[in-house]
Amino acid sequence: MTGTDLQTTRAEAVRSPGRWLALAVLVLAVLLVAVDATVLGLATPFLSEDLQPSGTQLLWIGDVYSFVIAGLLVSMGSLGDRIGRKKLLLIGAVAFGAVSVLNAYATSPEMMILARALLGVAGATLMPSTLALIRNIFHDPKERSLAVGIWGAAASAGAAVGPVVGGFLLEHFWWGSVFLINLPVMAVLGLVGIKLLPESRDPKPRPWDLISVFLSLIGIVSVVYAVKEAAVHGFRWDAAAAAVIGLAALYWFARRQLTLPSPLLDMRLFHHRGFSGAVLADLLTILGLSGLVFFLSQFLQLVQERSPLEAGLIELPAAVGAVGAGLMAGYLARRASVRSAVSGGLTAVGLALAACTAISASTGVVALGIALFVGGIGAGLAFTVTADVILSTVPKRQAGAASAVSETAYELGAALGIALLGTIVTGIYRGFSAPPGIPADAAAAAHDSLGGAVEAAKELPPEQGAAMVSAAQDAFTDGFQTAAAVGAGVLFATAVAAWFLLRGQKLEEGLEHP
Repeated sequence: MTGTDLQTTRAEAVRSPGRWLALAVLVLAVLLVAVDATVLGLATPFLSEDLQPSGTQLLWIGDVYSFVIAGLLVSMGSLGDRIGRKKLLLIGAVAFGAVSVLNAYATSPEMMILARALLGVAGATLMPSTLALIRNIFHDPKERSLAVGIWGAAASAGAAVGPVVGGFLLEHFWWGSVFLINLPVMAVLGLVGIKLLPESRDPKPRPWDLISVFLSLIGIVSVVYAVKEAAVHGFRWDAAAAAVIGLAALYWFARRQLTLPSPLLDMRLFHHRGFSGAVLADLLTILGLSGLVFFLSQFLQLVQERSPLEAGLIELPAAVGAVGAGLMAGYLARRASVRSAVSGGLTAVGLALAACTAISASTGVVALGIALFVGGIGAGLAFTVTADVILSTVPKRQAGAASAVSETAYELGAALGIALLGTIVTGIYRGFSAPPGIPADAAAAAHDSLGGAVEAAKELPPEQGAAMVSAAQDAFTDGFQTAAAVGAGVLFATAVAAWFLLRGQKLEEGLEHP
């Protein structure tokens, strides 16, 4: 028996309770990465006061983490298939902990953007490895559906729990503490993962194509940059150039994958209607939820003037809904149908966004909690079922690459949720009229961001400061309402598309024999 065969046998020999303990380690990793994607939302006002970023820098701080993860996931998923998913996961855990320290002690907006980007590089090594290992540990499709449900619940809940964790830390410590919590978690992940996780890899690995790695990263980051800049500043030459470069890189990437004997991503997977529909639903589910949570965090603090912890607790129903729906997703998809579960989930997220079109400074906690609970149920249901569909349509040896597609959709959705909905919020916000008599420098700071308006108001006479903050809060609310309406429309349209694309798609029933 070869070394590779022995490793494969060991991976397949993981039995209860070993495989469930291994799952617990994987869930720990995905929970932390998901928390890190949204924990910054509540820290934004504090970070703005300390580092004083511009509005554009603030958006980059918020979403560059997800952009870089999205750009590298396919590459890292393929790398895990080649060198070993456990090995890549443990390397990523060490890097994630180390770079978290750099984030915590950033001293300028530029340093913070760089640190968040590096954290994205480390995060990209973790996410595809977790789902790929689940694919190789659990061979019974029903058992695997439950495992993916737990994994999906952790991913969805992590995005919603992030504000609660951040709120607690910000009540007691400075904003950098939201990154330092990564250190003990990653230490536990590394130490426990060495003993519990089985190694798995492609039994016949081929060389890793660095040109494809470069093209996927440049393509995704450039396209999203172009969308973001065009929405905020119009179609300037830099946005147009980025769009051309990004689209050309992605086209070259796709063409190259079709000619390589061992591609980073098998583009033929997208010929499968169920696979393509699941990826689309995956992306837009998270787009809606991440945009909602990110901007609602700022709304609760800067418009309704709640404490960080209070704001985080108000968003907790989203986590509760996501966990419950994620655990039940496989059962519901088998009892009804895959397309019913996914379309229903997308519709629920759309309804949560639609409810935010009526949000105001006087909106109560109960109304917000119900909307977030419904959104959480939708995200947990749609995201978990689509992840299961994506995994079940590929052979085990391609588990890393397929997992990376699912994770790329997740992270790109998170990034686009902040970028696209954020540009709507920012564009409308910057159009507000400052009250008469406000100094030019204060007005400029106020138009940059709502956090800037709150800070600038502290330097003005109380009456003038209150009037400027009130105008800024109204403008932010108008922007949030409009962005929510656009997001709801996108989600409802995607629910209809998923109903047709996932027609006839089923989750596996019988025991899988490796």
